[in-house]
Amino acid sequence: MSAVRVRSVRGSRIGGRRRGLTLIEGLIAIVVISVAMPPMIMAISSAGVRRASQAMALRARWLAAERLETVLADRHSAARGWSFITSSNYPGESTIAGFPGFSRTTSISDRGPGLGAGTGYRLVSVNVTYVDPLGGSETLTMSTVVSDYTP
Repeated sequence: MSAVRVRSVRGSRIGGRRRGLTLIEGLIAIVVISVAMPPMIMAISSAGVRRASQAMALRARWLAAERLETVLADRHSAARGWSFITSSNYPGESTIAGFPGFSRTTSISDRGPGLGAGTGYRLVSVNVTYVDPLGGSETLTMSTVVSDYTP
């Protein structure tokens, strides 16, 4: 008769190796995670602020372009025309409807053919000011030149 060996269920090994973590492995995992988490959280937070800054800059560009297009439309309008293009007809806006935290000013100055002082051209500059997500004030300026020329 052959001898049969009986193994105890307690302390048995599956596949020749025990499953699970040792205390040392668990502590090492906790240390690695605790060291890695703060930089990861800061990177995610920073990415959110950068994304918000880009969105606000995009809105500022849109608001400036919108005002420049209004000036160009007025210039080519039969009802308004060249004489309407003055700074007094485009007053500053301390608040812009639908865009809280943004303000806009428009300045128009006469220029000559070389864009120095003179007549025939007008330099239109639009400044849009806003508060960025970090609390600093940002100003975006867009400019164009309009002429007295009518084809």
